[in-house]
Amino acid sequence: VNGWARSPDYVSSKLPVLSSVFAESPPCSPGFDSEVFIFKVHREHLHRGKRLGRVGFSDCSGRKRMVFDSTDKRFEVATDGTVKLKRQVTLHEGHKMFSVHAWDSTGKRHTAYVRVEHESGKGQQADTEAFPESSVGLKRRKRDWVIPAIFFPENDRGPFPKKMTVQIKSSIAKETPVWYSITGEGADQPPKGLFTVDKNSGWLYVSMPLDREKKEKYELQAHAVAQDGNIKEQPMDIVINVIDQNDNKPIFTQDPFRGSVAEASNIGFEIMTVTATDADDPNTDNADVRYTILSQIPAQPNPNMFTINPVSGAILVGAEGLDREKYPEYTLEIQAADVQGNGYAVKGNAVITITDSNDNAPQFEKTSYNVSVPENKVGAVVVKLPVTDEDEPQSSAWAAKFRIVGGNSGGLFNVSTGLKKQEGIITTVKVRHPSNGFPLDFERNSKYTLLVIVENEIQFAKLLPTSTATVTVNVIDVNEAPVFDPEKKTISIPEDQKVGNEITVYTASDPDTAKSQKVKYRVGSDPAGWLDVDEDTGLIKVKNPMDRESPLVEDGRYEALILATDNDPVQATGTGTLVIELQDVNDNAPIIEERSFQICNKQSSPLLLSVTDKDGPGFTSPYRADLLGDGQKNWTVRMNETKTGIILTLSTPLEQGLYNVVLRVYDSHNLHQDNTVQVELCDCTGANAECRDRVIAGLELPAVLGILGAILALLLLVLLLLLFLRRKSSVKKEPLLSDDDIRDNIYYYDEEGGGEDDQDYDLSVLHRGLDNRPDVFRNDVAPTFMPAPQYRPRPANPEEIGTFIEDNLKAADNDPTAPPYDSLLVFDYEGGGSEAGSLSSLNSSSSGDQDYNCLNEWGPRFKKLADMYGGGED
Repeated sequence: VNGWARSPDYVSSKLPVLSSVFAESPPCSPGFDSEVFIFKVHREHLHRGKRLGRVGFSDCSGRKRMVFDSTDKRFEVATDGTVKLKRQVTLHEGHKMFSVHAWDSTGKRHTAYVRVEHESGKGQQADTEAFPESSVGLKRRKRDWVIPAIFFPENDRGPFPKKMTVQIKSSIAKETPVWYSITGEGADQPPKGLFTVDKNSGWLYVSMPLDREKKEKYELQAHAVAQDGNIKEQPMDIVINVIDQNDNKPIFTQDPFRGSVAEASNIGFEIMTVTATDADDPNTDNADVRYTILSQIPAQPNPNMFTINPVSGAILVGAEGLDREKYPEYTLEIQAADVQGNGYAVKGNAVITITDSNDNAPQFEKTSYNVSVPENKVGAVVVKLPVTDEDEPQSSAWAAKFRIVGGNSGGLFNVSTGLKKQEGIITTVKVRHPSNGFPLDFERNSKYTLLVIVENEIQFAKLLPTSTATVTVNVIDVNEAPVFDPEKKTISIPEDQKVGNEITVYTASDPDTAKSQKVKYRVGSDPAGWLDVDEDTGLIKVKNPMDRESPLVEDGRYEALILATDNDPVQATGTGTLVIELQDVNDNAPIIEERSFQICNKQSSPLLLSVTDKDGPGFTSPYRADLLGDGQKNWTVRMNETKTGIILTLSTPLEQGLYNVVLRVYDSHNLHQDNTVQVELCDCTGANAECRDRVIAGLELPAVLGILGAILALLLLVLLLLLFLRRKSSVKKEPLLSDDDIRDNIYYYDEEGGGEDDQDYDLSVLHRGLDNRPDVFRNDVAPTFMPAPQYRPRPANPEEIGTFIEDNLKAADNDPTAPPYDSLLVFDYEGGGSEAGSLSSLNSSSSGDQDYNCLNEWGPRFKKLADMYGGGED
């Protein structure tokens, strides 16, 4: 039978024989009996105390009881390995899996897994090995010997290639020479050539150092073929596990770690957890990291303010004395070392911020206050109480709140916190006391002693003494206004009171009992002017007749204000309200609301007239009505069923027109009043009244309007004719100047002339004619009947010229006398017999010295001038 064997020697084909390396029993290895323990249960809901099974563990010391730790705290593992429930558990997915740790005699931790399964649950099932299919069905590959996994350490120093302690042999090698080969990862697959085999002897070789952190296991297949090719073994699997070496240092997951803790935290409070990872095999000591604190900055008040769990890395409060106000931050230097703290070590930092706790009580700056406040003040600030607090500013542990705990039994004072949260403000209450009136009354109590306590918005972190302040409030006496009793007095009287009748006495008392003061009374508000009050006694009389139906009376009630003033040098006035309920008297006759109607004069519908009475119930309906005068002949009247309306009916047909119907209406006490109703009768029949245009003097209205329009047009025509005649008959006035008046035009040319000699001219010749001109009224001077504004004189300082021009420009704009005027201005009248000769006698020089041909070169604008002078003598 063909087969495989592995050993430094070889293993026979039928009985596997290990070499001396494997022949002896291996030494005891601490650990769990199995990597996975499976406990099956019959229910999904497991109750507290239920026993699930037992996990086996041996530390090779012979001890029967061990210390176990479950990662799921709902399960408890006893020292004998028994697993039971600490509290109720439900297998929602049909199973539950957790890990169990145990430590051997050297302190090394071992881990196994526990799986709790519901037998009918839908959880995952245990893995089973499946064999590859062949043409005849499933069957296991047949071989005599399957070698166990091979272990080889990483980082081996060689020399390479290095012979491994593994030799592959086939049982057919006894019969014929065999060639060996290997395939798989590390052989003919990447990384290629890492493992080789001597094809003749079957010894395995490694060609370079292995690195477990890159790859921890290699799976190869060994092949054996007879040299003649007639016999070929089935391939055999070879697994090479790389043995871990401590070649990696721990690495902190962050640096620095940051955490915070309240300054009032207790010893043992967990602040944060630092962690370091190690790339070595986690199941060996090479990756078993331990943590220690190397230093603490600052070292006050205790160099061991913090401790660290060496296994988990949790940093805990180690001592009392954390104080944010003194030491707001600590920096810890932390070391993480593998091999349970004895291997490679790495350093890191943890920064711990101390947060504020309410461990400082606020304190009053002063513990005693003596203040004064006038009586009767509402909402007045009595005193402000500043405090200090050493906690973090603007925090809830710093913000203060205040309470009055003594001396405020009447509730007359209130304390609040100021906007800055470090000040208490005591004020008097803002509302009147239901029994005392004003909150503070000197006559009742002239001094109050208040005890005020200060706290924070949040509770103290520990028991602290609170600060208190005593406030003595002295009430200052002030002149108080007289007080009416009652403040609002109600009386009831008939509305028909006679003038001068006494209706009530309304008086007030002066609360200033320590003073001897006299009270005077007067009317403060009496909209209707019905009342008069005696200034000494408060006796109120009727001044004018009252009327319950007045618009100033609401729901039969009339209100007036009565004032009471004391005679103190600083007078005070009190107010009382007098409410007069006016009892109704039948003093108003009923009236008809509707006063005009339009109905047909034949077979018209009856009219319903509404009747109202200003009096109250008992003096109104039922009503009745009578017709007066001519209305009795043509009309009939009756009351409706409720006796509140009048039904008026036309009994005799009448001509179209307006008719007044007089009715006398009575109330239930026969108080009556005559009412006139205007009815327009239309020349129609039935209920729908429609009046046509009235006929005037036998003509209808359109004809009358046409005649009036014609008359108006005729009058307008006559008026226009008169205006025309008057205009033609007006006298024709003589012109200002005679027709035979000869005048020439004077032209002024803007020429400089011959210098200063040219300026020696006499204008009297031109003006002399003005004295002989015809009668012309001159109004070319400023009107004398309007005042002229004042103009500012020219300033001496040149810098003020701008202001001077601006001011005078405004004055000229508003000057009604400034030119131009609406007048006749004469400029060119020379008059008769002027000594000046005619300008027409002046001729242009005909001298040929001047050449005007250049005008032709000046362009089209000078063409006319060029034609006049540029043509030579012609």
